[in-house]
Amino acid sequence: MNNASQGQHGLDNVRAIVWRDGGLKLLDQRLLPGAIEYLEISSAMAASQAITDMVVRGAPAIGIAAAYGTVLAARQAERNGTNWRDTVRAVLPGLARARPTAVNLRWAVERVEVHLNDSEASPDTLEDLAIRIHDEDIAACHRMGELGAQEIGEASGVMTHCNAGALATGGYGTALGVIRSAWAGGCVQNVFAGETRPWLQGARLTAWELLQDDIPVSLVAEGAAPWLMHHGKVDWVVVGADRVAANGDAANKIGTYGLALAARHHGVKFMVVAPTSTIDMSVATGADIPIEERGADELLSLKGTPVAADGAGAWNPVFDVTPASHIDVLVTEVGLVRSPTTESMKALMANAR
Repeated sequence: MNNASQGQHGLDNVRAIVWRDGGLKLLDQRLLPGAIEYLEISSAMAASQAITDMVVRGAPAIGIAAAYGTVLAARQAERNGTNWRDTVRAVLPGLARARPTAVNLRWAVERVEVHLNDSEASPDTLEDLAIRIHDEDIAACHRMGELGAQEIGEASGVMTHCNAGALATGGYGTALGVIRSAWAGGCVQNVFAGETRPWLQGARLTAWELLQDDIPVSLVAEGAAPWLMHHGKVDWVVVGADRVAANGDAANKIGTYGLALAARHHGVKFMVVAPTSTIDMSVATGADIPIEERGADELLSLKGTPVAADGAGAWNPVFDVTPASHIDVLVTEVGLVRSPTTESMKALMANAR
């Protein structure tokens, strides 16, 4: 099991990924908040399928799940008496393809690839690496929480979108890590969460997760967010990211771009919170970030029940891109960047080495 400690305020009661005694369990987020059920993941293929099916989701979390998936592959090869390195190399492409937009998945796979080239590597050291990736992410989330809360200062209302919390990371969360730390410090009086169609991550996951830590939250229909800002109820929008380009453009759950536009119009500050593993310096701008599209049925039905007129089509992009010009501050575990540019992003990433 990972060894990262809880935050000093104790607001860290949710874990979506559990590694214990060489076994992987993933909290099935498709069932929340109605049921809390962990799935036993026994192979790399099962880990990949769980990522694709959104049993586990969120950029850092799927990278961690993939790392543990490679350990499962190595252990299976060990039991079968086959070459464990070859086995792990064979499963890496499938893991990397499970979700195309989140760069953390590729980042974790590349760390495993580098480790495989170490002559001293073994299934044990691969397990150590996966646990380290998990622990590092939790520590990074706590650090980002501290930095982001300091930046927010005093705020009556904070709004978030989708779920960028413990459910989307190793623990504590990126955007929700900032909100947790700000709440603990008495900086925030009201937390608003967008419902996040079509998977309702805000309604099902963010609201549930915050309530586990006794943080009150009010849900907002997507279309109501600008009107809430108009009434002066929101001082900051705080969101996560699935990939940040070299110029600071940030891809996040669909609907984030609209929030950024509304925030800019109403003078509301906009914060993106993401570990450096989410920053892809090989991508110049957000225009080069691949945007995943999922099936039309996610919009046309809800849990298998049709909600649209029979015969209607659908366009279902999962992410959109907020331009750096609309981001007031990017918070990472190695520091923050105000009004990010290519130059300031390069300086930030130099500190990450």
